[in-house]
Amino acid sequence: MLKALLTAVALTLFATPSVQAAPCRDAHGKFVKCDTIKTKAAQCKDAKGKFAKCGTPGATPVN
Repeated sequence: MLKALLTAVALTLFATPSVQAAPCRDAHGKFVKCDTIKTKAAQCKDAKGKFAKCGTPGATPVN
């Protein structure tokens, strides 16, 4: 029983990284290096300091 449990744990540990890795492909289907930089959505605040939609009058971007 213990041997079967250890085998199952070992198989899941080895299988997990390959399942999580998402290869990036270009338009032709060839593998390319994935972009690691993710863009952060812009956030803006109004004159009162509350979050508001960017583009509304008086809203300024927050860093």
